[in-house]
Amino acid sequence: MAKFKAIVIEKADKGQTVSLTDFDETNLMDGDVTVAVEWSTLNYKDGLAITGKAPVVRRFPMIPGIDFAGTVEASSHPGWKPGDKVILNGWGLGETHLGGYAEKARVKGQWLVRLPAGLSPRQAMAIGTAGYTAMLAVLALERHGLKPDHGPVVVTGAAGGVGSVAVALLAKLGFKVIASTGRPREADYLKGLGASEIIDRGELTVPVKPLAKERWAGGIDSVGSTILANMLSMTKYGGAVAACGLAGGMDLPTSVAPFILRGVSLFGIDSVQCSQNLRIAAWSRLDSDLDRGKLEGMTHEIGLPEAIPVAGTILEGRVRGRIVVKIK
Repeated sequence: MAKFKAIVIEKADKGQTVSLTDFDETNLMDGDVTVAVEWSTLNYKDGLAITGKAPVVRRFPMIPGIDFAGTVEASSHPGWKPGDKVILNGWGLGETHLGGYAEKARVKGQWLVRLPAGLSPRQAMAIGTAGYTAMLAVLALERHGLKPDHGPVVVTGAAGGVGSVAVALLAKLGFKVIASTGRPREADYLKGLGASEIIDRGELTVPVKPLAKERWAGGIDSVGSTILANMLSMTKYGGAVAACGLAGGMDLPTSVAPFILRGVSLFGIDSVQCSQNLRIAAWSRLDSDLDRGKLEGMTHEIGLPEAIPVAGTILEGRVRGRIVVKIK
């Protein structure tokens, strides 16, 4: 069997080791579809896995990378044939199943989504799990019935991957977008994506009141903790917030007041195990609703070897927009 390039995380006496190495195809895990991986991306969870800052990796050795885009090389699954262009997000990739930072992957066919006709594999991974998660959050707000004439919406962590795509999507859909960021130097970047107003994240890190002045009809949060709690306390009557991240912490120091006195709804967004129908809907909407120029403007490309040293920067909040990883 052939060998191919892969980033591999090994368990060590103290922590873990990470290296770019030659990986034997015979050591790939079970699956009914083998994919030649062309592109992956660097998400927050990838940063945690590579640095070992959190126990993302559940088995060793592990190839990190929670998503990929590529071409089917071999398949015994009835839904896929060699030559098909596919995307995979989640399903334990890079955590319990060997992931996307490799030239080849073997996975379950039921995990795959067909690459939309209007997207290249590179564009799909420029979107990546972060952008796909942002679209899932937008869909949740739409199901709630949130519309542009209800008022502005706020996006936290706006200069990051989820936030950048969320700002661009919501602006394209006609919402007035308030972008919350801890990096005021990114104001022009965020306005270029469609944000109407920029606020410092410090406005959302103050001590949480059960109810604060109503400021927005809803929002998308990728931070969690005090910032999410303040978002909820400032959401207008009948509004909704979609939560999809924990960069600021897993705690939520809120009260029942926004929910029972203002009828606010909080939607949890999971990108890892959501249904196939919802995945297909999200990627279809990304194909139709995400401006390609804005996507390119928020995207930075690196090669596979660079994923290791760059991983720490995403945890430090120093990454703007999206990082796409060229596998080969």
